Amino acid sequence: MKVISLQQMKDILKPIKHISIRMQRLLMKTNISKHVTPHSFRHTHTSLLIEANVHIKEIQERLGHSDINTTMDIYAHMTRNLKKEASTKFGNLMKTLSKKITR
Repeated sequence: MKVISLQQMKDILKPIKHISIRMQRLLMKTNISKHVTPHSFRHTHTSLLIEANVHIKEIQERLGHSDINTTMDIYAHMTRNLKKEASTKFGNLMKTLSKKITR
């Protein structure tokens, strides 16, 4: 694990704070009442990658998680949905193949 100084942390967070303030100003000019932060976009981006069937290892690297379990723990609800969908597709395939064989 890399250790960073307090000043380095402030330097990292400063642009994020500016983005957040700007986002809140823009949201006030809209009819959007949902609380949105820069982190919301990170979660949305990841959700879209999962729905696009991007491999979880690639998502982990993109997010900068040092351990794939972190990614899996946070987004497990989405991967479960994909597993269910895959199971349904496989079941439908087997039904189709079974019908072809019995003809």
